[in-house]
Amino acid sequence: MAVLDSVVVGAGQAGLAASYFLRQRGVDHVVLDANPQPGGAWQHRWASLSMADVHGVADLPASTAPAGSGRAANAVVPDYFGDYEREQGLPVVRPVRVDRVESDGDLLVVRAGDLEWRTRTLVNASGTWTRPFVPYYPGIGDFTGEQVHTAHYPGAEHFRGRRVLVVGGGASAVQFLGELAPVTDTLWVTRRPPVWREDFDAAAGLAAVTAVEERVRRGLPPASVVSVTGLALRPQEQEAARLGAYERLPMFERIEADGVRWSDPPTGSGRAAFERVDAILWATGFRPAVDHLAPLGLRTAEGGIALVPVRGNVQGATTAARDPRVQLVGYGPSASTIGAPRAGRQAALAVSRFLVAAAA
Repeated sequence: MAVLDSVVVGAGQAGLAASYFLRQRGVDHVVLDANPQPGGAWQHRWASLSMADVHGVADLPASTAPAGSGRAANAVVPDYFGDYEREQGLPVVRPVRVDRVESDGDLLVVRAGDLEWRTRTLVNASGTWTRPFVPYYPGIGDFTGEQVHTAHYPGAEHFRGRRVLVVGGGASAVQFLGELAPVTDTLWVTRRPPVWREDFDAAAGLAAVTAVEERVRRGLPPASVVSVTGLALRPQEQEAARLGAYERLPMFERIEADGVRWSDPPTGSGRAAFERVDAILWATGFRPAVDHLAPLGLRTAEGGIALVPVRGNVQGATTAARDPRVQLVGYGPSASTIGAPRAGRQAALAVSRFLVAAAA
């Protein structure tokens, strides 16, 4: 069986950027993508998310991303990625869902069902979309209404006329409330009071990314950067604000068959200790999809994958501290549309350096 110089897992923005730079450096590789068509996680996002709603899609290398518009992001971005793959001639193979990556001497073995690839290095760009996170609360299994995570959000009309509890303090929760409040009754709960901002400049962005980079350098699981970047209301969410949708409540203590309960009425809210709801929308984020890397033993005792820091480039930390054959892009400090292409470049550079050193 032929041995590749590298295998890229995932053909989202980070994976495509990594493939472009690997090809530039003459690194023999393939890109394995679990999806049946181009688009990465974007093809699975909710239909009401328009290009005007997203925080921006970074340019792929040697390309210009589509501008904001009223068109659905789950159509525009996959079209962009698909055109990019074809124009650049990237070696994407799909659909291939990687199950395990194992070490065999100096090589890595990437397994997907009965298929396998042997490679000297790996660039993991599997993202987070396939790992939606729902926290456990007592009684969660007793709720008789509907529970939906961000990954499966069906749109506001689906909930019309029902009382919806939105859980989560991130940007997606703010957007969902903006859509839901004009058509149905809503409640919003978060673990911490939301931090609102008027604007977001380069210094705030650097602070957010640096905080995440510090965590992964120490081997801690990546955390949300919303506490640093803060939240903002867009014009399309002003009606929801007028209706009181952003009057946040603290987290409840338990879930019951037809609602949620606090030990005491939330202070200053005017609410009761029990609130009836028909549906719970969990806007509680995602976790990195890295279970297939478990055989390599990359996780620290703290539960994260430590990355080697790159001086002067907080988004350049891609090399796994416990195995320099493995690069992670779209993980930790590069888990953003801006950071992913930069991390792809850094990962390709690290792969190239590793191959040169191994051949010496």
